[in-house]
Amino acid sequence: MPHTRQQGSDWETAAESFLQKRGLKSVTRNFYSRFGEIDLVMLDGATLVFIEVRYRSNRYYGTGAASVTPVKQRKVVSAAKHFLQRKKQFAMQPCRFDVISIGKENGRTVMNWIRSAFEAA
Repeated sequence: MPHTRQQGSDWETAAESFLQKRGLKSVTRNFYSRFGEIDLVMLDGATLVFIEVRYRSNRYYGTGAASVTPVKQRKVVSAAKHFLQRKKQFAMQPCRFDVISIGKENGRTVMNWIRSAFEAA
């Protein structure tokens, strides 16, 4: 398990760097609450972005994005609501939920950034 956890952390670092190069600014990583975890919280201009990072080395079971099920979405949304309650300085900002899906294509690593991947219910 520690090896898998380290790989997850490495992919989150790569995703964070990918997004920073595209102008987003980091707020926090691995925000934990009793409702779930948010991999990355970043600012895209004035918009607060909650980001789920998913890596799949093999597409046999689908892409990383496909693994962000409705159940996972609800957990991320609940954790985001908790984040906003605890970090009141962000409470009035527009928010969105993005997914970074990482996988292999033709032997190279590809990051697919899905903006507004899902909505808060």
